[in-house]
Amino acid sequence: MRDESAAAAPSRIQTGAAPLQPPAPIPGRERRRATYAALDLGTNNCRLLIAEPTFSGFRVIDAFSRIVRLGEGLGTSDRLSDAAIERTVEALRICRTKMQARGVQRAKVIATEACRFAVNGAAFVERVRRGVGLDLEIVDRQTEAYLAVTGCAALADPLAESVVIFDIGGGSTEIAWLDGAAANPSTDPTLRIRAWDSLPVGVVTLAERHGGAEVTRRMFEGMVEEVAEKLSAFALRAAAAATASQFHLLGTSGTVTTIAAMHLRLARYERRRVDGLWMQDDEVTAAIDDLLDTRLEQRADNPCIGRDRADLVLAGCAILEAIRRAFPSERLRIADRGLREGLLMNMMREDGVWNRKAVR
Repeated sequence: MRDESAAAAPSRIQTGAAPLQPPAPIPGRERRRATYAALDLGTNNCRLLIAEPTFSGFRVIDAFSRIVRLGEGLGTSDRLSDAAIERTVEALRICRTKMQARGVQRAKVIATEACRFAVNGAAFVERVRRGVGLDLEIVDRQTEAYLAVTGCAALADPLAESVVIFDIGGGSTEIAWLDGAAANPSTDPTLRIRAWDSLPVGVVTLAERHGGAEVTRRMFEGMVEEVAEKLSAFALRAAAAATASQFHLLGTSGTVTTIAAMHLRLARYERRRVDGLWMQDDEVTAAIDDLLDTRLEQRADNPCIGRDRADLVLAGCAILEAIRRAFPSERLRIADRGLREGLLMNMMREDGVWNRKAVR
């Protein structure tokens, strides 16, 4: 079993350009509450959340998300391309501007699989530090898995004695087995992790190897088999998970939120209807089957998928299908939350904001 130490501690914003400064207090007003930022640079997306703590959680005051495909080509190469780097640097500049405008006082800025894998990942991080003024931290696989758990474990059924949580990313898939019922909503959920893994396969790399534009059912099964092979070691360690009382799966990623949107027949994506949705096993199967019957242009025209993700969503469905086959469950809960929320929770927990008598 792997080491189960907590995720790496968050750090303050470090900049190579002009440092980010909180706004000066306005005379006659109370000091403003602390403002936190969490930036997750993945293989496919660049996502930012800026939030303020509330009595028992946090309130998002600004957000940004852009598909940058930083890991484009990593399925067949070992380098970040110049075009992908330029797209990503532009998105990161927008993020930094938002952080400055909101007077962010503490932040965590992380990069995941694309930068871990690419031979020029460290050079890219240095370029971001010098050119954008953000210190990207390339987190290890365990940290990423633990952050995914921290970010969405609140959606686990409190009566479930066992939950398998997974996060399907662009270049890797994190998966963890939470053993035992949740003792207290404020308790660190990573203390329940019995086993975890980070599979070196995500929607971008899988689609590049097998094709994502026009996917036949035979191609789809080939993708499922590849993922199943990579999942087998974890499935063996966590074999007892699915036998526990009230067991269920809990998934976070663009794949599962798309599945939920398809199931709900949404004309446009609505987070409030998707986040926390329970889906039955046959409903998940039906949604995947519906997607398999679509062509690339149909997926691109679907506002809940879009042109940027049309060639990736079926690869994500293949990863989901491999997980479902390894851990049969009547229920899947959908989370439209993940690493960013985990980063925010960790920073606020470490600062003790919920131990104070009140959060203004």
